[in-house]
Amino acid sequence: MDARYGHRDVQDDLQRVRSALLFKDLPEEAVIQATSHVVSRRHPANQVILLENDWGSSVYFILDGWVKIRTYNLDGKEVTLNILGRGELFGEMAPLEEVPRSTDVITLVPTVIGSLPASDFVNLLHTQPLAGIHLAQLMARRLRQVNRRLRLRESDSTSRVADILLFLVDGQGKRGTQGLEIPNLPHRELSSLSGLARETVTRVLSKLEKKGLIVRDRDLLIIPDVHALEKLLV
Repeated sequence: MDARYGHRDVQDDLQRVRSALLFKDLPEEAVIQATSHVVSRRHPANQVILLENDWGSSVYFILDGWVKIRTYNLDGKEVTLNILGRGELFGEMAPLEEVPRSTDVITLVPTVIGSLPASDFVNLLHTQPLAGIHLAQLMARRLRQVNRRLRLRESDSTSRVADILLFLVDGQGKRGTQGLEIPNLPHRELSSLSGLARETVTRVLSKLEKKGLIVRDRDLLIIPDVHALEKLLV
């Protein structure tokens, strides 16, 4: 782990890596061996972690914070493919396929990331079949999320913004005193995720706020009643 931080930080980060879904119900010895070379680092917001066409020398675990997965369309316009939070991993495909990265990964807020050498990751999958099942479950979940968003591309703007908020809640929503909390992301990120103009996203969020379906704080967006927001999906 990163020697720049105290012993408590190192142990906390290591425990967070080991609590990831990939390692669930695996033998303790296998988890310890697989994570023995993990290094954790703190990154500021808007820092590039991975670039498209980089080679896959590591797999990454988000220990705290949020990142976006980004690519570009044929017109050179940025497209946000996904937003990932604590407990998620990324960069797993390049080591498996032995090909360069296919997307960029950028932090959205101050973020702590643990990196696992690709060779340890591949070895874990070869020796622990359950880890492979967990990885397949993760990929299936992400595919369902993408399919859901594609289905809603023909829906009205309110449905599409509501779906993105629910998508973020499903991934990393945290229970707060007023409801489920997600980061109050810049409107350009919600615009890229939903495929709507930023002005449209701003207008819809204002409408949702007036109806009491969301509460916006400086750093958080709070959803008091998830079921009420789900009723907007058509």
